[in-house]
Amino acid sequence: MLGAFAKSLFGSSNDRYVKSLGKVVDSIAAFEPTMAALSNEDLVGQTARFRERLAAGETLDDLLPEAFATVREASKRVLGMRHFDVQMVGGIVLHRGEIAEMRTGEGKTLVATLATYLNALEGKGVHVVTVNDYLASRDCEWMGQVYRFLGLTTGVIVPNLSEDQRRAAYNADITYATNNELGFDYLRDNMKYDRASMVQRPFNYAIVDEVDSILIDEARTPLIISGPTDDKSELYVAVDAIVKQVTEDDYEKDEKQRTIILTEDGTEKVERLLEAAGLLQGSNLYDFENTQVVHHVNQALRANAMFRRDIDYIVKDGKVIIIDEFTGRMMDGRRWSEGLHQAVEAKEGVRIEPENQTLASITFQNYFRMYPKLGGMTGTAATEATEFFEIYKMNVVTIPTNRPVQRIDEEDTFYKSLEDKFRGIARTIKDHAEKGQPVLVGTVSIEKSEMLSDFLTQEGVKHAVLNARFHEMEAHIVAQAGRKSAVTIATNMAGRGTDIKLGGNLEFRVEAELGEMPEGPERDAAIARIEAEIEAEKAEVLAAGGLFVLGTERHESRRIDNQLRGRSGRQGDPGLSRFYLSLDDDLMRIFGPDTMFAKMIRSNLEDGEALPPSKWLSKAIETAQKKVEARNYDIRKQVVEYDDVMNDQRKVIYEQRSDIMDADTVDDVVTDMRHETVNDLVGSCCPPGTYPEQWDIARLKERSGEVLGVDADIDAWLNEDSVDPEMIEERLTALANEAVAAKIADIDPADWHGIEKSILLQSLDHHWKEHLATLDALRQVVHLRAYAQKTPINEYKQEAFALFERMLTNIREDVTGTIARVQFQMEAPLPQFDLPVLPDFITTHIDPLSGEDDTADRDAGNPGFITTTMPRPAMAAAPSGDFANLDISRNAPCPCGSGQKYKHCHGALS
Repeated sequence: MLGAFAKSLFGSSNDRYVKSLGKVVDSIAAFEPTMAALSNEDLVGQTARFRERLAAGETLDDLLPEAFATVREASKRVLGMRHFDVQMVGGIVLHRGEIAEMRTGEGKTLVATLATYLNALEGKGVHVVTVNDYLASRDCEWMGQVYRFLGLTTGVIVPNLSEDQRRAAYNADITYATNNELGFDYLRDNMKYDRASMVQRPFNYAIVDEVDSILIDEARTPLIISGPTDDKSELYVAVDAIVKQVTEDDYEKDEKQRTIILTEDGTEKVERLLEAAGLLQGSNLYDFENTQVVHHVNQALRANAMFRRDIDYIVKDGKVIIIDEFTGRMMDGRRWSEGLHQAVEAKEGVRIEPENQTLASITFQNYFRMYPKLGGMTGTAATEATEFFEIYKMNVVTIPTNRPVQRIDEEDTFYKSLEDKFRGIARTIKDHAEKGQPVLVGTVSIEKSEMLSDFLTQEGVKHAVLNARFHEMEAHIVAQAGRKSAVTIATNMAGRGTDIKLGGNLEFRVEAELGEMPEGPERDAAIARIEAEIEAEKAEVLAAGGLFVLGTERHESRRIDNQLRGRSGRQGDPGLSRFYLSLDDDLMRIFGPDTMFAKMIRSNLEDGEALPPSKWLSKAIETAQKKVEARNYDIRKQVVEYDDVMNDQRKVIYEQRSDIMDADTVDDVVTDMRHETVNDLVGSCCPPGTYPEQWDIARLKERSGEVLGVDADIDAWLNEDSVDPEMIEERLTALANEAVAAKIADIDPADWHGIEKSILLQSLDHHWKEHLATLDALRQVVHLRAYAQKTPINEYKQEAFALFERMLTNIREDVTGTIARVQFQMEAPLPQFDLPVLPDFITTHIDPLSGEDDTADRDAGNPGFITTTMPRPAMAAAPSGDFANLDISRNAPCPCGSGQKYKHCHGALS
């Protein structure tokens, strides 16, 4: 009570903070007359003057008022858009590394120019992160006009760019890119074999657009670079046929956790079916020998019982394509992990693509935390403010609107059944459309949007459907959703990136109606006519009440609901929003109020009748949403906890790779590895504190020959009085060093340094890849330790550390053994040793807990050739030959042994 009184008297902490920024905004405004008086040349010259002042010791904060005023004036001249004072507040918040929450239509894209320009003055690069390629390209071109006018360079990162194009874009002052492209480029860079081929430079500052979508929604799923493994399509098909014989009585499923387990009777039934198909070893499904079969059965069960066609995925052109749960878009080329995608392909009877093995991985949390300074902007962040601070140490600042919000947010309308609800929605839409009010309808799945479309068709309502099936028409449909009587059905509106303007969008109408008309007086007159029509239509729409946003059900997250609502009432326009619910909605069914409430509704509500709006009911729905949000936060937090363990190890490996690539010679590293390997060998065969007769001399001799390439007469050493493990270690070290020195005596030192560096990098990569696979497997099963009253994350940390130590030991031994065994042919000159060419990887963005894939891409049409064992350097001269008659993938290594791809070597097109 006292807190509420104080808040009403003094304002919230957010209000006080925003008010405190007023002084900075006033100082920016004081520069406006000065900037307006400058010529274009003098305004452009401001950038050079700012950089001189930075070099002289001033800070970015010192330059902020004048720099922001410069951008405001440049925007007026180039774009015809002047930043509002509230946009200046947003720019200050972004510059300070905080999150600016600004409502839809408040001009976040323009706000970003302020902080972007100021931070780009240092010349260290600024990344502006968007949710899709269209927005990255559009914003780079649109806002890039301001930056280029002021003398800064811009670049954009989109799929299918060459490495040189990517490098050039990253070297620009300002780089626009999607979160996925940035993350995958970071992982790819840390798989390169020389510094010059890396595309990114050190991180400096990033602004994340739609920060809640990128750092919250997509952060449940790590980015993964992988390569294909063996084909098991026959096994998937066979297991799918068995699972299709299983009934609902044979398993229990948890829709909250998206898990499914067989009952005792179900297990017995599956065992008999597998036995009949010859897929079971022994008679028990859970014997160790059947581990792989159990995994396939579980994934086939999930595919058949949990994943629904046209909701979780669609089948198009013989491929299973995932539907993004947040945006409703098709995620072409994206795949679920752990064999789930293959199980769905078997279920749908389409071609089964091979599984993949993880080669590199990182979460968005750990990627974006590498930036020394990070800002963000979105229309909906306040509900997740705690998570933003706990994970990213970013405060959320709610920026006031430029004009007061006039939208009316009505209480939810509640129906008993789904059919009653959709019939009621269709009638409501018809009523509003008939009076000229545009209606934007938000659905949660393709299935629901098409169901509503059928009801509207029955009512005779003309409408447009925006979902994954009509992705190509997306921008045009959204742009015209504000026209008189327009009815638009959209499967989620997160990150659509196109404003809904009342009366219609001039740019899109001109493109659609005058696309073929040449420049000239006739075209100008036609544009003027369209402008007049839009203004007249806008007046009619405003009179009808503005845009009516209708939600067909509540989403799991309140933010998604707020994003949908935010489409209405931009820049002070009137508007209306209302959500329609039923007991059959997923949120109500899985997370909603208890069954007593449901029984009351079913017994007291007539068919087709709606409950009157109720604050209590809306509160109950909000409570259900909070439950889901808390659960999703726990999932993301768990992903971070597990990835933090791997992140420490990832940093060590990537730093070692960088040091190796930067070093002129790695002699000292290889020598240290050899000495530590000798120490490990002697320590394991001749443990300290034991007598010589207890030593395993036979194994020591065998391992010395295998790993060190030496034939040591250890039996003779044992007859000496001073024999001890230290003496044996010293002598074996000396022999190993002499063997290597003799081997390389006639080789040019420069050649040898290149060979050593290559062996070291390839060994590091091979064992890191195997380590990632082991950690993946460990993460899948470590939760079972909870049954033994142990904390899974602590168990994971301990085992991961022990596995990492073992991996480092294996790398040392592998490098030492490879150098000991490598052979050279000296009859011909030693060929130039080229580092291997990286194959075309498959990139995915997969949730390790649920198996869901948010978003990713396939680098090329061909998944490429990934070696499953460490490639050994080819030291012999490359043989000549004609391989044209062989069936060789163009991305596979050339059979001649050159280390290059076939398409760049003997398969080069003439």
